[in-house]
Amino acid sequence: MEPAPGRFSDQQFREACAELQRPALAGADWQLLMETLGISIYRLLDQQSGLYEYKVFGVLEDCPPALLADVYMDLGYRKQWDQYVKELYQQDCGDGETVIYWEVKYPFPMSNRDYVYLRERRELEVEGQKVLVVLARSTATPQCAEKSGVIRVKQYKQSLAIQSDGKKGSRVFMYYFDNPGGHIPSWLINWAAKNGVPNFLRDLAKACHNYSKKA
Repeated sequence: MEPAPGRFSDQQFREACAELQRPALAGADWQLLMETLGISIYRLLDQQSGLYEYKVFGVLEDCPPALLADVYMDLGYRKQWDQYVKELYQQDCGDGETVIYWEVKYPFPMSNRDYVYLRERRELEVEGQKVLVVLARSTATPQCAEKSGVIRVKQYKQSLAIQSDGKKGSRVFMYYFDNPGGHIPSWLINWAAKNGVPNFLRDLAKACHNYSKKA
């Protein structure tokens, strides 16, 4: 059953939880792209688009789940620690619906990309353990019209599931797919997967450690 516009289904939240417990890589053509600092990154080629989907598994030490989720959700704070953010804010669309607008800096001479997406956070319980799940997907709204010189990303999906590692850190599962449009050199795609994802997680962990200072 498809979720209603602007919402995510219970099943989608449960699927993200299940990935954290038992990674669903068996039987599919997922390739291990790299392992670094306790993080494993897998990718799967989408034959139709020629683009990759990504799954990331790992542990972020000294980042408790609730803190990690709070930092991940804090748009204002992300503008401080994520160097690739040009604009990032929540937009009210009326009827109680809000979307997030996000513009990402791309290296010259490529055009920046921007996203309009829905996001929802829930807390679930799996076998007595608390799991925090954040889902996001692209949408369209008249309140966020496309801008000249910026390419709108119309296919974007992300899932994040976070659970205690039993110590002071978090076990993390992340799924990511987007279609950036235009012509992106293969070197940049590979760099983003091999460096961008680990760098983002490192920056996210550092942002967690600095979050109390911000407060």
